Amino acid sequence: MPKLSHRSRAVAAVTAAVVLGAAGCDVLGGGGPGESDARKRPPKPSASPAPVWDSSPSSLAAVGDSITRGFDACSVLSDCPQVSWATGDSGEVNSLAVRLLGAAKAATHSWNYAVSGARMADLPAQMKRAAAKKPALVTVMAGANDACRASAEAMTPVADFRSEFEDALRTLRRTAPAAQVYVASVPNLKRLWSQGRTNVLGKQVWKLGICPSMLGDADALDAAANLRRETVQQRVEDYNTVLQEVCGKDLRCRFDGGAVYEFRFGTDQLSHWDWFHPSKNGQARLAEIAYRKVTGRAA
Repeated sequence: MPKLSHRSRAVAAVTAAVVLGAAGCDVLGGGGPGESDARKRPPKPSASPAPVWDSSPSSLAAVGDSITRGFDACSVLSDCPQVSWATGDSGEVNSLAVRLLGAAKAATHSWNYAVSGARMADLPAQMKRAAAKKPALVTVMAGANDACRASAEAMTPVADFRSEFEDALRTLRRTAPAAQVYVASVPNLKRLWSQGRTNVLGKQVWKLGICPSMLGDADALDAAANLRRETVQQRVEDYNTVLQEVCGKDLRCRFDGGAVYEFRFGTDQLSHWDWFHPSKNGQARLAEIAYRKVTGRAA
């Protein structure tokens, strides 16, 4: 092969450079010009979605059962809504509404639609009344009466409990789609039995029909009685699982994570008329738990 002159070699080098340049970076395994630089640049962050949960709601409606009505907190076998953990105006309790809104605004912007004896099946009707007020926050405490039946066999089936709670949330969403929901767990009924069974007066009141499935034959410790109480306790835990799961599917719903269930009601936190429902002190503790869960701040 003939040798190239100095001039020919120079021309060949320039020609090769032009060809490589026209081919871009593909020869080196890359893309077109500037593509490698583009890959090095981090992508622009997308706009963060607006937070769904407002820790300072401007109004509040409460639904649920006797606990939210302050049953047996002021006098025997009667409601006392002024000491309700959710909406009461008592300074001894400092309710969730008062903590969030202040006493003056709580008087006009909080509503209590809970009913003593209510079960989850009653919640949709309560939700309908609450939704009509277009509240910023709805508190839910229900389920104890679904477990507190005449017998363990009469307790609300878990599947029914789930569908009824889902129905209640749908009822709320139809009228108040932006309302936030705070869901309290069902209390530990077996622990309440353990606390109250040492009180003679309390056990006499229990005989009037307070939670027979758990509190009936309070002193009985035979295998059948223990199995009955364990069955009720398991149902309560199943209800709490339902509350957590259903609430978890709603972006504006917040479950308490089992805080009420885990709270150890002592003798000071229980009504001294029935040794089962929360006393004023117990109502105050429920308000503290709710405030902490709603706002993320200590009570």
